[in-house]
Amino acid sequence: MMPAFFIAHGAPLLAIETNEYTQFLQRLGQTLPRPKAIILFSAHWESTVQKISDVKQYRTIYDFGGFPEALYQIEYPAQGDHQTVKEIQEAFEEQHVSYEIEKNRGLDHGAWVVLRLLYPDADIPVIAMSVNPHLAPEEQYKIGQSLSKLREKGLLIIGSGGTVHNLGAVKMAGNDGNIDEWALRFDEWLARCLTNWDVESLFHYSRLAPAADLAVPPYGKEHFIPIFYAMGAADNEPKAQLMHRSYRYGNLSHSVWQFG
Repeated sequence: MMPAFFIAHGAPLLAIETNEYTQFLQRLGQTLPRPKAIILFSAHWESTVQKISDVKQYRTIYDFGGFPEALYQIEYPAQGDHQTVKEIQEAFEEQHVSYEIEKNRGLDHGAWVVLRLLYPDADIPVIAMSVNPHLAPEEQYKIGQSLSKLREKGLLIIGSGGTVHNLGAVKMAGNDGNIDEWALRFDEWLARCLTNWDVESLFHYSRLAPAADLAVPPYGKEHFIPIFYAMGAADNEPKAQLMHRSYRYGNLSHSVWQFG
């Protein structure tokens, strides 16, 4: 049984940095059982209908601007896997989840920054998945839940985003190690709910969580919601463990949660 993960992808700069968080992700990739394939829900692929990538080999998408040239030289030529796509389709059809197949899109930085740290050789097949920020959290959870049995087949399910991700509040010019108190309060509330598998509170985070309007602004909730897809994928083994949490730029969280 493979676990499911929520993994923060932070700023694109993580791809060329060496720090506490990048070193943690590298160790995590070395210690996990080798997955048959990876199913990854990325905050940077939004769609009103659930999309499933079915490609032979991914191109690398540089969906950002104004960063060092070295970032634009990185490639992550992961392969797809048609058999895994078929298994996802069967799982969705069994649970009446509507979907569409995408045959052209590459991997955005929400996917390849994380994958390159975990599996730098790009030698594990990847199935990229979209997220829908317009769905209720319960529905996002149910999409993940429909894939829960695939973990028994050696498939690693990842939601890539960020628990606190407010680009209007980050302090890119200063990184003095100080953490905004509101970001800590939100993440600590989230940790209590996740550890207790309190899905009812989580589904109403926008009303119940302290500083939710700052941690998950309306224009940025696509970064938070991958946690529901990942958590739902472990609904058949409801355990949550905080594996890592650190911050950059005052409040940008680098959280890794393991489910299952």
